[in-house]
Amino acid sequence: MSKAIETIKTIRASTVKLVEGLSNEQLNKVPEGFINNIIWNLGHMVAAQQGICYKRSGIEARIDDSFFERYKPGTKPEGHINEAEVEEIKALLVSTIDQLETDFKESLFKEYPAFTTRYGVELASVEDAINFLPFHDGLHMGYIMALKRAI
Repeated sequence: MSKAIETIKTIRASTVKLVEGLSNEQLNKVPEGFINNIIWNLGHMVAAQQGICYKRSGIEARIDDSFFERYKPGTKPEGHINEAEVEEIKALLVSTIDQLETDFKESLFKEYPAFTTRYGVELASVEDAINFLPFHDGLHMGYIMALKRAI
């Protein structure tokens, strides 16, 4: 699992670098033809990881429920995210993967009911979920690249 977790860390660090220097207005802008913005995609990466790793395992997420509800799959931006919240999201991109690594090494994940993602990928264990995250995060990094070009 260490290789998959290192890959996730690399993708997230690259994503944070990708948005460096963007203004709060740019991070919050929903360009014409899009349904979300850059900051929503960053928050969604955190929430999705918490959902497929922790919540699916019957373990309480390591983020506030209100955060999860704002960025979980099927949501869209609900308003302007201030600079303090932006910094929190950037920090969570890193800290939640560090926590996942610790929790995995401590064998916290005992049960995992199988399900099929909206992308047709079957996840039957937390290991499958962790291996799925680079695909998911890479997809949203691509969305962020497209949004950045559109703003």
